[in-house]
Amino acid sequence: MKQKRPSWDKYFLEIARIVSKRSTFLRRQVGAIIVKDKRILATGYNGAPTGIEHCETAGCLRKDLKIPSGQRHELCRGLHGEQNVLIQAARYGINVAGGILYCTNHPCIICSKMLINAGIKDIVILSGYPDQMSQDFLKQAGIKVKRMSL
Repeated sequence: MKQKRPSWDKYFLEIARIVSKRSTFLRRQVGAIIVKDKRILATGYNGAPTGIEHCETAGCLRKDLKIPSGQRHELCRGLHGEQNVLIQAARYGINVAGGILYCTNHPCIICSKMLINAGIKDIVILSGYPDQMSQDFLKQAGIKVKRMSL
C-alpha cells in the first residue's frame, strides 16, 4: 500500500520537529530550519552556546525565578532555535535572504527582529507563542506566518 507523500510544508515542519529533539532546554524544545528553493540551508535548536553547560545539567534560572514564557529573555543561558539557525547559516556563509523558516514554535520578538533583518520571507510554524509584539512586527514587515499541524 502506497503512503501519501506529505506536502513540502509538512515535510519541512516534520524535519524541524526532529531537529527540536536535540534541544537541551527544560521548558520548551524548539527546532528551526531555513529552506530556500526546497533545499535545507541550515538547522537550529534551542540550547546553550558551545562550551557552556546545558540547562538539563545546570538547571533553568527562568523556571527557578518563575519568569513567565515570553518575558525576560536575557535571563536564560541558551539561544533560541531561530537564533541558532541564523548563526549557523552566517558561520558557514549561507545567504538566507528570501528563505522560509520552518519552526516548531512562533518566534519571540527578539528572534522576529533577527529574521526580518535576515530577509526571511515566510514562516511556517506548528504552535503559537504569547508574544503580540512579535506578531505585529512580522505583519508590518510583510512576513506571512502560517500555522499548520502534522
